[in-house]
Amino acid sequence: MADRALKKSIEKAIQNPVLTGTLGRFSEAYVIAKAKAYEGIDFEELRSRIAEIKRCTAEHLYELAEEFKKNAEAKGAKVFITNDTEKIKEYILNVAKEKGVRSIIKSKSMASEEIHLNSYLEKEGIEVNETDLGEWIIQLAKQKPSHMVLPAIHITKEEIGELFSKKINEEVRSEIPELVKVARKQLRDKFLNADMGISGANIAVAETGSIVIIENEGNAGLVTTLPKIHIALVGLEKLVANFSDVVPILTALPKSATGQLFTSYVSIITGQSLNTDSSFKDLHIILIDNKRTEMARDPIFKEAFQCIRCASCLNVCPVFRLVGGHVFGHVYTGPIGIILTAWFNGFSKAMNIQQLCIQCGRCKEFCPGKIDIPGLILEIRGRIVKEKGMPFIQKSIFSIVNNRRLFHSILRKASLLQRPFVQEGFIRHLPMFFTEIADYRSLPAIAEISLRDRIKDIKQGNLEEKAVFFAGCLIDFVYPEIGEAVIKILNKAGIEVIFPEEQTCCGAPARYSGALDVADKIVINNINALLKEDVQYIVSACPTCAVSLKYGFISALKTYQKNSFVNKAKEFASKIYDFSSLIYCLVKTKRLKIKSFDRQEAITYHDSCHLKRTLNVYLEPREVLTTAKYEIREMFESDMCCGMGGYYSIKFPEISKALLQRKLKNIRDTKTEMVVMDCPGCVMQIRGGFDKEKDNTQVKHLAEVIVKGI
Repeated sequence: MADRALKKSIEKAIQNPVLTGTLGRFSEAYVIAKAKAYEGIDFEELRSRIAEIKRCTAEHLYELAEEFKKNAEAKGAKVFITNDTEKIKEYILNVAKEKGVRSIIKSKSMASEEIHLNSYLEKEGIEVNETDLGEWIIQLAKQKPSHMVLPAIHITKEEIGELFSKKINEEVRSEIPELVKVARKQLRDKFLNADMGISGANIAVAETGSIVIIENEGNAGLVTTLPKIHIALVGLEKLVANFSDVVPILTALPKSATGQLFTSYVSIITGQSLNTDSSFKDLHIILIDNKRTEMARDPIFKEAFQCIRCASCLNVCPVFRLVGGHVFGHVYTGPIGIILTAWFNGFSKAMNIQQLCIQCGRCKEFCPGKIDIPGLILEIRGRIVKEKGMPFIQKSIFSIVNNRRLFHSILRKASLLQRPFVQEGFIRHLPMFFTEIADYRSLPAIAEISLRDRIKDIKQGNLEEKAVFFAGCLIDFVYPEIGEAVIKILNKAGIEVIFPEEQTCCGAPARYSGALDVADKIVINNINALLKEDVQYIVSACPTCAVSLKYGFISALKTYQKNSFVNKAKEFASKIYDFSSLIYCLVKTKRLKIKSFDRQEAITYHDSCHLKRTLNVYLEPREVLTTAKYEIREMFESDMCCGMGGYYSIKFPEISKALLQRKLKNIRDTKTEMVVMDCPGCVMQIRGGFDKEKDNTQVKHLAEVIVKGI
């Protein structure tokens, strides 16, 4: 189970309607605004270009840093490169003392947050004033930013009004124009009287020694212009090789950050500029390493260098919009924050927050740097498990799952032991410490007769082609009727279905828990079991299983490095089909005819995370349903996670419940009587949610719907 302090902070956040409301509304508006901002732009081409630029940075980090230093210093700047965060603070303090600095103004800089600069300087008696409106609010509230781009998104205008009232000792109305007026008046003198300005930078160009800063408020321009001393804190990952590399990043950054076409201001600083008294500005650029070179050398995590700090992964994460950055983060927040925290602050600091990732893949879909964020988070989990080990309960569960005969025997016995709790196919209440997982959804009963036992009595005939059916745990032992529907549909298309007895769990629960070695062993066992028969297809009606089988072998190959296994694994991957894609192909090639119904029925469709985002399948099931003459009414956020996430829903039932309730509302809003999906895990979550609320909306797997029309 999750850490108690983490659980407590989750509960507090979810029970805060202001926080969840603000983040929810922003997330919804962001997706629409981003889509509009990218109209006419090939997003895939753009993010591939950015990924290539930043990949070059990771591969040539030392050379680019040295080139930047040489070119910037040639234009009068002083460049300091270090891996020691204490030396950075000492450097800035020494400059301040040498120049008699008493007052500093700052524009937004996550790098300064990373090294805790403000508190360090304040302890030395130097006044530090944030000038970005959000950062200033955070400073007054004595909090830390909850979002990399929108630091005060969690604070209401009423709370800001109270903060400002205390600051100026008079009542301030909580109206945005009034609040902006107060901020402008309070900060104006700070700008004019500051001795030093400290900024961050969005890009650093090695070719010219330039730094690029983008902003909306104009405060960064004042911070870098008015004081006679300017210090820029720049992470090494901000480096790019050429000035032409700036354009793709500038194109994507505002669109992916806030859904804007452009930011209000772009400042490009190349060397010293003139002060108002005609003296040259004292320009210092500090290139911060803080384990970035180690990250760049890591063959897996160097991909994180492709991040342009837009925070789009925060904006679209279903979990982040429920709990916010003070729960889901350290200094850097959200999905990318897990990765940056692990490297900049240590894997121990990321141990709790990495658990919050539900592995829905939405961040990867929106990332303009084309980073496989969920994959990197899984790698963090794997390294933590490797170093710290698994909790005893998880370790015990996976040891059982790895023992196929024992696992299946336990499930059969459980189908008998559950009887006192079963009502109408559901377990609606559980005793003692199990209560929480059945609090917000009814759980399905284990089937009395599993699919592997039923299939022996199914007569299929002598058909032309053969397919191996990988059922997965839920279809095999909970929803065998889905498996029977799959078999009947494939038989109708002339495909005999074979069910290898040796197949077991797909390994997803182990993989998503960080037990990668356990998952790899399971994948290898399944590959050997499923390839015993010479078949044309290996079919799964569970997208999570299909993903585990199709891509899990890559991890297994790396782990075991068996050359003899390579060809077998490649053959295996080439034969895997998810149910929707195969049925779509069979319908299109006229091998399968689906009868349309006399009455056109309105339904809605839920996209399961792994089907849409990993397998890239979302049009196919809709085409199949349309062929059957169903009217599809698209629900709002049809591809948003339902909160199942396998073991996640047991570990974080509060989050799972909130995600499920939102999904149920979106389904109801379509005014349909049926929701269709391709994932048995989603069926379990959504069907259980509707049953708990005594709602008669039908929840069906695609196979259960299509089988009625053949």
